[in-house]
Amino acid sequence: MTVKSYDVLIVGGGVSGTALLYELARYTDLGRIGLVEKYSDFATVNSKGTNNSQTIHCGDIETNYTLEKAVKVKRTASMLVNFAKALPPEERDGIIFKYPKMVLGVGEKESQFIRDRFKVFREHYPEMQLLDKEGIAEIEPAVAKMGDEYRPEELAAIAITDEYTAVDYKALSVAFVKQAKEVQGKTIDVDLNTQVKNIEKSGDLHRVVTDNGVYEAKFVVVCAGGHSLLLAQQMGYGLNFSCLPMAGSFYFTPRVLNGKVYTVQNDKLPFAAIHGDPDVLVEGKTRFGPTALILPMLERYNPRTIPEFFKVLKLDGAVFKVFWDLFKVKDIRNYIFKNFLFEIPWVRRRLFLKDARKIVPSLQLSDVTFASGFGGIRPQLIDKTNKELMLGEARINPGTGIIFNMTPSPGGTSCLGNAENDLREIVRHLGCQFDEAAFNADMHNE
Repeated sequence: MTVKSYDVLIVGGGVSGTALLYELARYTDLGRIGLVEKYSDFATVNSKGTNNSQTIHCGDIETNYTLEKAVKVKRTASMLVNFAKALPPEERDGIIFKYPKMVLGVGEKESQFIRDRFKVFREHYPEMQLLDKEGIAEIEPAVAKMGDEYRPEELAAIAITDEYTAVDYKALSVAFVKQAKEVQGKTIDVDLNTQVKNIEKSGDLHRVVTDNGVYEAKFVVVCAGGHSLLLAQQMGYGLNFSCLPMAGSFYFTPRVLNGKVYTVQNDKLPFAAIHGDPDVLVEGKTRFGPTALILPMLERYNPRTIPEFFKVLKLDGAVFKVFWDLFKVKDIRNYIFKNFLFEIPWVRRRLFLKDARKIVPSLQLSDVTFASGFGGIRPQLIDKTNKELMLGEARINPGTGIIFNMTPSPGGTSCLGNAENDLREIVRHLGCQFDEAAFNADMHNE
């Protein structure tokens, strides 16, 4: 049997895996880099445009971000934008998009929250504007008005009007691969339709067995969503983690917004608040969502991943405690129940309309349609040792020449920053060269 050998092998062809492929090809002296993807194309799961909100998260309008996290995310978001802006305009304009964006406060309490947040964040985001009802109406008239009259509630918003705010992560993934393959003097192999069955440590190498042959590599990075945890646990790593797959669904309306409008998040809920967005793939529509629903599968609309979910669930007392801690909070309990109803035909449109009217009060039931086939899965991890739900990206690095990445939101936005973390670990482990000056010049304009 022929064995393909590489310095680094990447498992997973979504935006995270392809970002790492690009960085390794462009900024290190590694000569042989491979990527395997189980499907026939790149970015067909979490990075697919229908499966996420297509947002470049900068931390400015996401009210669940602390200032510390926001500044960190802003740095990685700028890497994504700088990469795309360096491409030819016709390619760039199919990847990143400019829309106005704002976070909306409705009522006295939320409006004061917005004003207080603006005072703290504006030093780090000089493009921010603090808007009252009249200012909101100039950018998003359907948000501030019902017909010719202003809506009665107090409103305040933080807005940014001239930035790249939306992205097609699939197109971005394709661009990463294209740019990686254009690097001269290296072997950059990409094998689609290649599913990993198991990974074994073999001396100083890792042996990766797939349904399309065997691979060996000095370093392996797995960027496969919830399946990263499955492969890690097959090797005996990450056994202290369980997986809570959170599914999100969306709804379409006619185009009622000019850009992205987020809402203030309930700090008792570890889930995203509803927002309205222009869909970069569906012209003339506004997409509202996401809802949040626990589904026992690792990939949305793929029932074949149900058995794989139960393998990584590892249900025990620690997992039950996390579930109990979630459900005993009234706000979370009611939220989960309501989001279950969002999946029931006839009921869901009527129920969702109430939430969507917080953003656009003039919406009618006839305007709202369920976005069938849209929505993905975020594989949130449960830390069984500390008995808590982990939010954001997760990473298992046993220090043996293999890394497993699980990247819920904002994993897409942070793809190049997460890849940089992996790249630096690879450089330390393999002793290869890293052109940091070129990296900083391209990624940070330094």
